[in-house]
Amino acid sequence: MGVSVCWDVAAEQPPARAASWRSMNATCRGAKDEWLALFAEDAVVEDPVGPSMFDEEGRGHHGHAGISAFWDLAIAKVERFEFVIKDSFAAGDEVANVGTITTYLPGGYRVDADGVFVYRVNADGLVMSMRAFWETDRAMATARQVGG
Repeated sequence: MGVSVCWDVAAEQPPARAASWRSMNATCRGAKDEWLALFAEDAVVEDPVGPSMFDEEGRGHHGHAGISAFWDLAIAKVERFEFVIKDSFAAGDEVANVGTITTYLPGGYRVDADGVFVYRVNADGLVMSMRAFWETDRAMATARQVGG
């Protein structure tokens, strides 16, 4: 996987924004162990928030075991990711990033998910919560074949 994180910001960032960037960067590189190490032991990932094809009950993926299983289900199958963050709002121990995540899937398909991606970190800078607000139907409406 190539690294593609587009973000026009200064080098020094609040801890939550820095953690979100590290998360996107590890995802782009397919670095599962590095990505998991960014999360606290009792962290929760909701991507997307609510019931979805990745989380039928909509309760999120809890702890390293649950988050690791989410990677295997939702991230590992993607051939390439591109993150374009259009805006970012850091406050306290959280950041809300506004942007588009483009996924390139097997068979040459591309899907764009516009959304708001919220990270909360603890005092050690580890991610406690990652909540992705994007709409499955809206993202799937962008699906198109770009290669084979």
